[in-house]
Amino acid sequence: MNPFVRFLNSSIGRKYVMAITGLSLTLFLLVHMAGNLTLYSGNQAFNDYAHLLESNPLLPLAEAGLAGLFVVHILFAVFLVKKNKSSRDEGYRANLGMGSKTLASTTMWITGPLLLVFLVIHIWDFRIKKEITEGDVDLAQMVVDRLQSPLGFGIYVISIGLVGLHMWHAFQSAFQTLGVAHPRYRVLIKNTGRLITVLLVAGFGGIPFYLFFTG
Repeated sequence: MNPFVRFLNSSIGRKYVMAITGLSLTLFLLVHMAGNLTLYSGNQAFNDYAHLLESNPLLPLAEAGLAGLFVVHILFAVFLVKKNKSSRDEGYRANLGMGSKTLASTTMWITGPLLLVFLVIHIWDFRIKKEITEGDVDLAQMVVDRLQSPLGFGIYVISIGLVGLHMWHAFQSAFQTLGVAHPRYRVLIKNTGRLITVLLVAGFGGIPFYLFFTG
């Protein structure tokens, strides 16, 4: 068997792939959040931002790459869950966790699938609907209408909370997997991950609250 394939079939290889794709998705979330913050400046500012993205000829390539990251991250997570259930290698799993078990670390297998459901809803809300809607589409108004509805508000607030819970453990776990586990850096990595998590939750979560309660 090819050494690279053998590596990917191993538990540590799959954890490496999950760590790299997870950190890449974290970077995407930070960029995506920064763009979404233009909603505070009004519909026109957000639509101008969206138009800038859509007019970029590299957008299809970027979307394909992003979709690939999500698919690979999800598939390898499924592989690892199945592997862990079959092997019951609790000692190895414990060594990969930074510190003791927490709510975030023990619910990763729940928050992951729930976030996948939210991803499908999100793509439907603001990508597929936009493509199948006839005539000019005011994307900002679509966002406003969705988040001002009680159902939309509830879905997005809960989902952002799940993102925070997932990220609270995932960031430091990724660095642990990649071998950055020296005690000198452990606190810095943990605090950086928590800071990024708070920024993402506050950045994404503030928008539905702002739109729902201010109109």
